[in-house]
Order: sequence, then C-alpha cells, then structure tokens
Amino acid sequence: MRFAPTDEQAALADAVREPLAAADWDALAAMDVFAALVPADAGGLGLAETDLVGVLEAAGYAAAPLPVSATAFVAAPLLAAAGDPRAADVAAGRSRVALAGLDDPVGLAPFGGHADWILHLDGGSARLGAAAGAPESTVDTTLDAVRSTGAEVLTGDPALVGRARLRAGLALAAELVGLGRRMLDLTVGYVKQRHQFGVPVGSFQAVKHHLADAALGLEFAAPEVLAAAWAVEHDADAVRAVDAAVVLAAEAAHATGRVAIQCHGAIGYTVEYELHRYVKRAWALEALCDTGARLDRLAASLDLPEATHE
Repeated sequence: MRFAPTDEQAALADAVREPLAAADWDALAAMDVFAALVPADAGGLGLAETDLVGVLEAAGYAAAPLPVSATAFVAAPLLAAAGDPRAADVAAGRSRVALAGLDDPVGLAPFGGHADWILHLDGGSARLGAAAGAPESTVDTTLDAVRSTGAEVLTGDPALVGRARLRAGLALAAELVGLGRRMLDLTVGYVKQRHQFGVPVGSFQAVKHHLADAALGLEFAAPEVLAAAWAVEHDADAVRAVDAAVVLAAEAAHATGRVAIQCHGAIGYTVEYELHRYVKRAWALEALCDTGARLDRLAASLDLPEATHE
C-alpha cells in the first residue's frame, strides 16, 4: 500500500495554501472546504479523510488564527451525520466551530474567540454550545482561546462521537506535521543566508546533521498521518493508527522546533521573530495531544509490560 497523496489530493492542498496564508475564511468557504467531508446527499463534497490530510497540513504550515480544522474536519461532518439543523451553516462557512480539548472538564477551546459555536467531545457524548466563555492566556496568543462548559448534548451515538474524536486527533497530527515543515523551511532558508567565518552556517556539518534529523522525523510522521486517515476512513484499527500518528507528529514537531531555535542562534530566542509564531503554535497543539495517554494505549495494544517508576 502506498501512503502518499494522490495528484488530486496534492492539488487540493496547493489550492488552499494562499487563502490559509491570508487567513481568508470566505475564500475557503467559496472553495467548499468546510463541506468537504459532508456526504454528497447532504449537500457536501463527499470527500474522505485521506483527501483532507494535505489541507490540514497546509493549515498547520500557515498557522492561520482560525478554527479551520475544527470546523471542516470535525464539526461539519458530525453535525451533518447527527442531522442537526446548524449543519448547513457550518458546511457553508457561515458559522465557525471551535473544538474544546478532548475530555477537558474546563472546556479550553482554541480559537473560541473566533467561533460561533464550541464543540465538546467528552466521554461518550458530543455537546455543542454558543462560543461564550472566559478568555484564556496561552503560549500562542493567536489561539484566542476561551474556557467554556455550557453546551447541550448534540449526540450520544458512540459511532459518531468516536469518529469525531479520531478526526480531532488526526487534525492535530496533520497540523503538527505542517508546522514542523514550516519551521524547517524557515531554518533552512536562514542558515543558507546567515554567514559566520565567511561561509553560510548551513555549510557546517553540525547544522546539517541537526536539520537532517528534524527532516527525518517529519518524513516518518507524515505517511503515518496519511495511514491513520486511511484507517479512519476504512474503520481499520483506527484508534491505534491515530494514536501512533499523533505521537510521531508531536515528537517530530517538538524536535524540529528545538532544532529551529538552536540553528537560528540568538535571534531564535527573540519572541518577536517570525519563527516563534510556529514554534508556539506547535507547543500549544502538542499540549492538546495527551501523548502520555496515547502511548499508554499503544503499549496496551502491543501487550507491552507496564512501566515501573522508581
């Protein structure tokens, strides 16, 4: 099996890069991005999870301050499947939906300040409430996060809720890969033009090795994300596949951020520098991944012995 995007999937990802970079919600809506996973008989495009992986990576690459992934990849298909009357507005991009952290009792919702609704996926239910809550300070100020717990049950169907949770994990993984690629591209560009001792610092072997390690981590994570999307699409051991994708993507993005800051030198520690926009977004998304719980589930699925702590 070849876990690589098709030409059509790559073209779709390329098409959304410009509006994502400009944070142009209306342009994305005009392209039917938010209706992509909604079935055709419900007025959507009827695409599959694998078709949207490139779009999610592009959203991470742009670090757009909008709930694009939550609205298009999680909320719109869930609302359509649940037969909720708000589904049409969400699929058309007229309403924005932020996603609260999975099983987060205090309802921390990234982009809640830019949304009309907040979707909660906790336990075995999905709840939807108006985007009203206390603003929350985060390491990435562009997240405009809020805390919100007021929401009514949308559905308790375990199949629908389970699929939404898997899609939420996939979105995190794909965005982290996109963020990693953006940080790597910025760093490669910087070390090519930054000179020391009369030569580009990118010519130093130590710098090359750091960047090669970062690139390798991202190249390992990216096909795992696409494989997880395929698993969700075909209901094939999807929980384990998504957990593995999230863990690999989070680790790869974290490592790339460290390398990016180090290879930039002193300017890499300057918060006003562009790199911090992507590093801090990666830190914020990584914090939402709950990699510890995912690693525990992966270990249990492989019958590994429990870890002991001295």
